[in-house]
Order: sequence, then C-alpha cells, then structure tokens
Amino acid sequence: MDLDMSINAPHSMGTTIIGVTYNGGVVLGADSRTSTGMYVANRASDKITQLTDNVYVCRSGSAADSQIVSDYVRHFLHQHTIQLGQPATVKVAANLIRLISYNNKNMLETGLIVGGWDKYEGGKIYGIPLGGTLIEQPFAIGGSGSSYLYGFFDQEWKEGMTMEEAEKLVVKAVSLAIARDGASGGVVRTVIINSEGVKRNFYPGDKLPLWHEELEPQNSLLDILNAPEPMNT
Repeated sequence: MDLDMSINAPHSMGTTIIGVTYNGGVVLGADSRTSTGMYVANRASDKITQLTDNVYVCRSGSAADSQIVSDYVRHFLHQHTIQLGQPATVKVAANLIRLISYNNKNMLETGLIVGGWDKYEGGKIYGIPLGGTLIEQPFAIGGSGSSYLYGFFDQEWKEGMTMEEAEKLVVKAVSLAIARDGASGGVVRTVIINSEGVKRNFYPGDKLPLWHEELEPQNSLLDILNAPEPMNT
C-alpha cells in the first residue's frame, strides 16, 4: 500500500464533538486530539470555545478555519452586546456563524455546533455543518467520530434528561468514538450551560471507560515492552 507522505498532500482531520439539550440547559462535549494526517499535532487541545458568557461553540474540521470563524463571531457578538445592552441569544450567535460559513463555503472546511442558554428560549443546540446550513436540534454530533454514534444516540437520547444524565451520555459517547475512531483521542472536556452559569469538566483518558478490545492506557512504550507475556495454555 502506497502512502502519500508529501507535505502538499491533503490532510485528513478528525474529531468528535457533541451537543445535547437537557431539562434546563445544554451539555457540550469534545475529545482533545488535533491531527494532521497520521501525525497527532496536539493531544490535549480544547475544541469547545467561548463566544459569550452564555454561548459556546464546538469546533471540528480545519483548526485554522474554525478558530478564525470563532474569533470573528466573538468580535461581532461583543459589539452586538454593547449596542443592545444585554447578552446575545444563542440563535443570534448561531446565525452569525451560519452567515460567515455560507458566505465563505468554498474556502472553509469546518463544521460547528453552537450551544448555550438565554432567558428567551432556554437551552438550545444548533448544528452548522459544511456549507453553512443552520439546523436546530435536540442533540447534535459532528466530526469523524460522529459516524460511530448516530445509532447510539437514536437509542440513548431522551427528552427531559437531568443535567447528570446528559453529561454522562456525552462522556460515554465521546469515549465510544475515541475507541473506534483513530482521529479522535486524548481527554474528554465538557461544558454545562444553564441559567446558573457555565461549568467546565475534564475527564482524563485513563479515567474513561474501556470498550471492546481496547488496551489499557500506558505511560510509556517501556511499560508495554516490559510487561509479562501471557501464559500459554
């Protein structure tokens, strides 16, 4: 099998991002692996970016594209808040991202999930995939790991979940994607947004559940080489 390792070869970029509504707010979650082809450029990146005090965005695809879109939207929302004298709603933030993504759809390679809480509509999740479509959803999943999770969410998500149930679902889903998707990995970060504010949680890789045929995390290659061989029966 020939592998094109040219510096000019297209880079496959992967991730797993999730947004889930619950009874009172939203939970956003993401893995932390930033990859460039087969090379892991950053194993502990933060893919959940703050836009305002009450709105966050999960980023997937090109890191550069998603970061510049987030920066522009943060700037516009800051101006919007000053002019109105109150925080922007989740819908306004999502529509700004939709507008920038659609107007630059031939140049951008990024899919985003916007989540937040406002006093008018409560907790809301919006998906903005490649091309700039805006879709309001009770839950949204994105990135290369999402293809392993659609059936899981169809079965596990339900209306009226508590905050604890929603966060547990997000952490479980990201860990499942990490187990199956080579482009997802690292740690799991979650952001909980509701009327009381924002709470960030961090779940290191060695604290995540192991799934079928997954190997225990190792500190070093030497741990694997020095491990006792299994006994032959």
